Amino acid sequence: MVYYVAFGIYLSRLGYFSQEALFYIEKSKIILDGLGNRLKVMGLTSPILPFYTSFIFSSVSGGILAPVIASAVCTAILFYMMARTLIKGSNDIFYTFILLIIFVFHPGILYTACSGKSIALVLIFFFLFFFNLLKFYRSNTTFHVSIASICLVLLIFCDYKFIWLTLFFIPLVLSITVQSLNLGEQESIFRLFLSFNNPSLRRKLINKTFALYIILFVLPLACIICYKLLNLTHANDLDYFNESPYATWTVLADKLSFDQLSTSTVYQLPETSLLVSTKIIVFCPLMLIAIYLFRESTYQILTLLTPFAFVEFLHIKYEKVFLADQYYLIFLILAMLCILYKVQTIKNQRLLKIVVGVLTVVQLYTGYIFLQNSSISEERNFITVLLNQGVGTRQGENRDLADYLNHLPENSHVLVDDATAYPVVAFVDNTSFHKLTLPYQGVFLSAIEAPDKYDDYILLATEKNEVTGFTQLNNRYVPVIKKANSALKLRRVYETDDWILYKVFDN
Repeated sequence: MVYYVAFGIYLSRLGYFSQEALFYIEKSKIILDGLGNRLKVMGLTSPILPFYTSFIFSSVSGGILAPVIASAVCTAILFYMMARTLIKGSNDIFYTFILLIIFVFHPGILYTACSGKSIALVLIFFFLFFFNLLKFYRSNTTFHVSIASICLVLLIFCDYKFIWLTLFFIPLVLSITVQSLNLGEQESIFRLFLSFNNPSLRRKLINKTFALYIILFVLPLACIICYKLLNLTHANDLDYFNESPYATWTVLADKLSFDQLSTSTVYQLPETSLLVSTKIIVFCPLMLIAIYLFRESTYQILTLLTPFAFVEFLHIKYEKVFLADQYYLIFLILAMLCILYKVQTIKNQRLLKIVVGVLTVVQLYTGYIFLQNSSISEERNFITVLLNQGVGTRQGENRDLADYLNHLPENSHVLVDDATAYPVVAFVDNTSFHKLTLPYQGVFLSAIEAPDKYDDYILLATEKNEVTGFTQLNNRYVPVIKKANSALKLRRVYETDDWILYKVFDN
């Protein structure tokens, strides 16, 4: 944990901040130092569990390092859980050493721990979900299914896209139930045939399948419905948490990802389904060993293949968005879980250790290559900072602009749209945060229409700014507001490549 925290602080000082981390920092400052009704920000910021985890550390270093510390701590907890699982099942130090190498040197794990993103929490609950399913397969105790259901809920509230994972467990539950019946026949298809042709077994199969569906899926469904109703109550929109740029950073990030792809002068090969599956195996060749270890059980292999179907589905449903590194990292965690869980059953340990050792080294290399050649600029920047100890000037300019806002007169008011300007707002000091007029405040819309009555300054996105099309406060705002109020005078007092700060005068 200390290693991750030190690494994250080092990268922060070099100027690396992820968009997700800056979003959490800005929302935390609204809750702690903002003025007005902050209930919507407190309850509807999404994903909610990573945000609250980051919020816990908001008192450290003015909150600017909170997401990094949170992700570092969560990644260390993930290592502890996996190492504890390994030690319980095997006393062989070799696999502990392999696990340590992955968590210390794998670029994807370092990115998880030091970027301030929600990936670590996603991996924790993904690990716990599949770990409890495997325990259920071994003991046939539905208690583990209940725990898996809770983990699935927490996983969904870390990344809402994992709601689609349930789609692929619906047919799998039937296979699990058939396997759990006390029958002499081993093949799943014949077990199913026997179950349907025997009234007693058929009734038992239906009851047990229905019970598993209830245990596994009712809790996630109920939680999502309740959370959507909460959004409807406070934001008049069932999907506010997932579709509003004021509630989640992913809306703007996904739109920018598609826009950059559409306008890029460098052609990027579209990802096909076959290519995605191949990339997963290349990224994590240990998955081949995991599948081999469970080769004797059809329904357990199907369980391991479920995440493949899930990622393929994401690729099809969100075709305008590139798959982030976290959707590849889940296979690294799943592969390690399977090896840790089944390693003691393999007789030829020497051969297994050689293969695992070689593939671990290969994974370290492929993890680096994947980040270096990622279609997502934020992931490429991480490797750039890591190796070259330098990054672009954007966050440096945002810091300088925030510092200028900090030194404005104490009674000044600045109109800012944090849907797009949250990277600037995140760097504003806690003691100066009250100067900002933000969308969560009731006067924001009135301030846009008559800035001279509410604010002394306006922060506008320049034409070069990649987010200029996603906010009203851009270069087109000036002629519109001057047409509405001819007496209004604006003067530029600070300018960067992305932002212009205007002083408001009313003659």
